[in-house]
This record gives sequence, C-alpha cells and structure tokens, in this order.
Amino acid sequence: MPIYEGDFSTPSGRFAIVVSRFNSLVTEALLAGCRDAFVRHGVGEDRLDVYWVPGSFEVPLVARKLAEAGGHASVICLGCVIRGETGHYDHVAGQAAGGILQAGLATGVPVIFGVLTTETVEQALNRSGLKSGNKGGEAAMAAIEMVNLLKTIDDA
Repeated sequence: MPIYEGDFSTPSGRFAIVVSRFNSLVTEALLAGCRDAFVRHGVGEDRLDVYWVPGSFEVPLVARKLAEAGGHASVICLGCVIRGETGHYDHVAGQAAGGILQAGLATGVPVIFGVLTTETVEQALNRSGLKSGNKGGEAAMAAIEMVNLLKTIDDA
C-alpha cells in the first residue's frame, strides 16, 4: 500500500506571509518564528514576501488574492485574536478561519492557518515563542510539508 506524505526538504518557489498588524507584539513574534523556520529549512529570506494587513479579519482577502495570482508556492496567514468582553472575538476568529480555508480550497494553493485564537494575552504570548514554541514557525513547517506533498501528488 503506497503512503504519501510531505517532507521537510527545501521546496522551490516563493512564499507569501500575510500578517495582521493588530496585536503586533504577538504577530511580530509569529513572523520572526516563521522566517526563522523557513531559513533553517533552506528557504532564504529573498524568497519570502511579507504582506501586512490591519487585522485578522482582513487576512483571508489578501491570502486569496495572492493564491489566485499564482506567484507563491504557499501563503502563510499569521494573526492573533484574543477573547474580550464581547462577541467580537467569535466573529473575527470564525470568519478569519473560514476565509483562510476557502482561499486554499478555491485556489489549490496551500494557505496555512497561523492565526492564534486565545482566551488571554498570556496564552498568545506563550504560543508566539515565550513558552509553548512558536506557532509562526509551525505554520512555515506546515507550508513546506504541504508544498512538498502536493508536488509528490502532481508528479505521481
């Protein structure tokens, strides 16, 4: 029985990183982790394009536009939504997740969900490199793996 999976060898192509400016203390750390993971896996910073958007709600539109344009092997989406006292969190987090999913499904380009959805600022900081690893780095790894898996599928 054949088994197919992506690996972490250096993929070809350019990578887009869409980053929310809202909660920038967290998102800048996610971006640093993402860049570091790419560089550690042979993807030079000259192959990374960073696009800043106002907030996580705006991430999906830019991600889809970039995926449709075809100039990137993958689009990584980074943001941070922290629960507050109103229902705003649920709307923003849900719409960001759904829009990012749709961008990938509609284009066939790996669009990676790296938007933190946390209950507290402390949780967000922990997931952006303070204690619990860096979810930006994990998003870069997911992009590398998916690009390599899709190449394997295309080559089969």
